[in-house]
Amino acid sequence: MLREKDLHGIYVPIITPFDEEYEVDAASFYNLAYNLFQDEIDGLVVNGTTGESPTITNEEMAILFATAQAAREAAQVDSSLIVGTGTNDTLSTVKKTEAAGKLGADAVLVVVPYYNRPSQQGIIEHFRRATSVGVPVILYEIPYRTGVTLELDTVRTILELDGVIGMKDSTPNTRLVSELTRLGSKPVLCGEDSLLFEALSSGAKGVMSASANVMTERFVSFYQHFEAGQHEMSKQLFDELQPLIRLLFEEPNPAPLKWLLEQQGVIESGTLRLPLLSVTEGLQKKLAAYLQK
Repeated sequence: MLREKDLHGIYVPIITPFDEEYEVDAASFYNLAYNLFQDEIDGLVVNGTTGESPTITNEEMAILFATAQAAREAAQVDSSLIVGTGTNDTLSTVKKTEAAGKLGADAVLVVVPYYNRPSQQGIIEHFRRATSVGVPVILYEIPYRTGVTLELDTVRTILELDGVIGMKDSTPNTRLVSELTRLGSKPVLCGEDSLLFEALSSGAKGVMSASANVMTERFVSFYQHFEAGQHEMSKQLFDELQPLIRLLFEEPNPAPLKWLLEQQGVIESGTLRLPLLSVTEGLQKKLAAYLQK
């Protein structure tokens, strides 16, 4: 089980490779997961948004988790395995969280309920129910996708729940992490890739970065330099990563990531499940130029 005091470092929400028949490509998933573990990440998130979780069945989630476990064992690391279990239905979220616990997840990532725009009190109750399973919960705030923004008091109430060990903050600025740091809250991981350095400077304990599926060792180095107090070098490394981050979010995530990983030979195919489509020819040219650099 992942504990509050251990929630720090570099966490990667891994993509889910599919073959040309839109089936899960477990071999490519293993290859990518193994490479990520070899690059000394602190944790891997299976079935997150970057993993196209809305299209993943419970049976596929179990396959992905078992494959990630095998890759972690082969890499001989103790990185955490986190499973995305959040939905906009509380009962479904509880059942998915229970299933993840039975699989052996170290923690679950639970997003704020999306689309149905519940009240702040309804969101608090949603997380209270999610913690009832006994698996450590990481709160995931991303108003861009959910259509609702948590009030500071709501965040604090959720973080004070027994079983909630911290949060992933994907708000569009660092005000929330700064305020939570000032108040001495549980750990916050930055989930907005363009703000990684600023968030660490504001008190975030680590990052949960989709971009780190590629160039992983550079993201790890950026974080390690920051932790060592070498902030000028860390900022330089992050500035060098910014063009890549901008390209990876120019079109819907994870299409650019998958295209790059296919070009690098890490996965067999960059196929996505609808309604997501592969990157446009224009972005392909930009990504190819970046790789050549």
